[in-house]
Amino acid sequence: MLSFLSMILFGLVVGVVAKLLMPGRDPGGFLITILLGIAGALLGGYLGRAMGFYGPNESAGFLMALLGAILLLVIYRLVVGRRRTDVV
Repeated sequence: MLSFLSMILFGLVVGVVAKLLMPGRDPGGFLITILLGIAGALLGGYLGRAMGFYGPNESAGFLMALLGAILLLVIYRLVVGRRRTDVV
């Protein structure tokens, strides 16, 4: 249970930092920030293991998690922004 809570807290921090590095209006709120941070940490860990930065049971470092969260935030903005302009 503590591992799950620490992952949420880590995702929150990574998501907030990613949002601060990419200013602008986002279609999501606080929950989207946490989810993008957690998913970014998972994506960064996966990419880091694929590139040989981390071992099989190591979690992502802050930089890789941040890069993953920024990548997901860019994709999220493109997908949701395009969907909003199509509807209006």
